[in-house]
Amino acid sequence: MRLLQLHCDYIAFKPKSKALKTAAELSPEEKKGVRVEDVVVLFTSFEAGDDERVLEEAARLVEKDFRDVHAATLLVYPYAHLSSNLAPPARAVELLDEFTKIVRRFAPSAQRAPFGYYKEFELKCKGHPLAELSKTVTSETIEGKAERLGAKQIVVEDAVKGKEKSCEAVESESLKKEAAVKSKFFVLTPEGELIPADSFDFGRAGGDGGDFAKFVRYELQKERVYVCEPAHIKLMKEHELVRYESASDSGNFTWLPKGRLIKRLLEKAISDFCVDYGAMEVETPIMYAFDHPALKKYLNRFPARQYVVKSDDREFFLRFAACFGQFLINRDMTISYKQLPLKMYELTRYSFRREQSGELCGLKRLRAFTMPDMHTICRDLAQAREEFANQFDASTQWQEFMEIPFETVFRSQTDFFEENREWYVKMTRRIGKPVLVELFKERYAYFITKFEHNFVDTANKAAGLSTVQIDVENADNYEISFVDEDGSKKRPPILHTSISGAVERVVFALLEREAAAASRGGVPQFPLWLSPTQVRLVPISEKQNAACEEILAALQKQNIRADFDDRSESMQKKVRDAEREWVPLTCVVGEKEIASGKLAVRVRGKPKQELLSVQEIEEFVRNACEGKPFEKMSVPAKLSRRPKF
Repeated sequence: MRLLQLHCDYIAFKPKSKALKTAAELSPEEKKGVRVEDVVVLFTSFEAGDDERVLEEAARLVEKDFRDVHAATLLVYPYAHLSSNLAPPARAVELLDEFTKIVRRFAPSAQRAPFGYYKEFELKCKGHPLAELSKTVTSETIEGKAERLGAKQIVVEDAVKGKEKSCEAVESESLKKEAAVKSKFFVLTPEGELIPADSFDFGRAGGDGGDFAKFVRYELQKERVYVCEPAHIKLMKEHELVRYESASDSGNFTWLPKGRLIKRLLEKAISDFCVDYGAMEVETPIMYAFDHPALKKYLNRFPARQYVVKSDDREFFLRFAACFGQFLINRDMTISYKQLPLKMYELTRYSFRREQSGELCGLKRLRAFTMPDMHTICRDLAQAREEFANQFDASTQWQEFMEIPFETVFRSQTDFFEENREWYVKMTRRIGKPVLVELFKERYAYFITKFEHNFVDTANKAAGLSTVQIDVENADNYEISFVDEDGSKKRPPILHTSISGAVERVVFALLEREAAAASRGGVPQFPLWLSPTQVRLVPISEKQNAACEEILAALQKQNIRADFDDRSESMQKKVRDAEREWVPLTCVVGEKEIASGKLAVRVRGKPKQELLSVQEIEEFVRNACEGKPFEKMSVPAKLSRRPKF
């Protein structure tokens, strides 16, 4: 078996025609072509005599390099040109399938290119020392190595494995239990019917069931791997919002000025939402000691992997939520039953979860993310249920505010669901459509129930946004108490809440939503209040530059993000560039417009131009952005002064 191993920024390939008559038929996605980002590409030739031992040894060698370069995923690309001693095609396909299965143990999202096709491909190889490697593995080299090393090999490999384990993320007991838990899925209708999910008639949900059917299939089939690059990744790059950063760990991104503006606006909007809801805002540390007794218990009850850091002779972990800091505050507070429910909020910039490399996926799943995190101390389960329902409504209100479509799932311990079934039905009625229900007998974490509002993307895969959980353990773990009416101290149930979900995931949902709109023939656009540029001024010629500068100043005084295309380009190109950037209002300024006081305005998504005065433009933006936060642009207002990212 021969391998040419390249660590690439990307590879894009498209099958053109069959090289072998026996080649399997292509999927629709493969016919269109595939692009994979931040990938280790394995150009692979399978040779006569290759067997399972060869595949295992080759995978072992690849795994080490894959982990060292921190690539997001891996692609097995059959490439016959590396050897003159090829295995027969039928055998090569078997070996290719088996090798792909093996490498998915450490790279779960690994893909393989079609076998037996002529393919055009393009790639960009990174320039570091491990970016280009070749490997040859045969049964003879494996046997020779075993003879030379004998028992010593076993000792060395065990030592290496022990070293690797010490560098891996710490995995909680809860995460292991979650992987082993056996759940049953049902659909709960607004009428109160509970129907096994695999026999539900999705036509009842409208047509073919739409996103709800896709969401249920996603949950049942557990197919997390993307065949093609998610649509939002291309858009985040095209609009210069977010970029991968090879100098950091995978799943940690760089936010460029336009992206940072959108993120800042979302952070402000959700923080205001939570404060208006009655939450007290705090800020807590991003790392905590492993040896703290309360934290140690919680670590093993939260389904996540942690980053580990050392300071002096102590080990710390980077927080994966705001729970730790807020619970330690709660522990030291004096709380009366009269103050309940008591809400505390933090915008955690950042929370850290050491997700497996193959699980990472653009802005959908990261290792460092911004989580709006709220916790509510309740008097008893009755108050917890009431507040849970209120926060269910608040989360629905937020998604409607963002105009993000969602599908809902309730996850619950079976006994709790059966005891509170009508409570779930009432919440289902409030959104007026079926929801998915996941029931599990044994509780694997600290919560007895939770809900999630999920967004379904263009690849028909789901991502959780809003969530609320009822925690029945951590008041004991952290010794959190309140003074009840009779003067006794009692342990409260606690709600864990993220009204919006991670801010990065909100951006993911917005971009995927617009990609879906474009695929249906619609006009993709950001909401006006989130658009980096809200109004662009385009002069017909340089003669109108002075007038544009005056209009620009007037709009900026009204808290409108306006810019001015003063480049030495044609007016038509400037308008096309504004369209590509999804600028909501593009205003053409000529002598006629200056004389009349009415600018020719292209409102994105509308077929005809409108003639609007500067005051009417201001009113248009003000009305569209009423009740939304505002932030200034941090890029130059004149396009000629902007760098290209």
